[in-house]
Amino acid sequence: MSSEELSFEAYCRKKKIDPDLFLQSDPVRFEEWKTIFNQVHPDSFTEQKKFLINPIRKKYLLIAAEEKTKNEDAAKVKPLVKIPPIKNSS
Repeated sequence: MSSEELSFEAYCRKKKIDPDLFLQSDPVRFEEWKTIFNQVHPDSFTEQKKFLINPIRKKYLLIAAEEKTKNEDAAKVKPLVKIPPIKNSS
């Protein structure tokens, strides 16, 4: 995917920002950023928002959502049965 075809949502994921959470929590800023993103090159957008991306990432961290899913999946997995080692009778 070339940078010209990159959607704002994909850009957010690339920057480890959860776009769904960002949209739900701050729709005005999300739409404002999306409008600007669609008018400029992704590199220009990053340069313009350089000092604002990190605070947004911290608020809407994509990994947090992925970790929650992993933890839910891990809870579904049955624990392994530990087999004691065989003792040598020598």
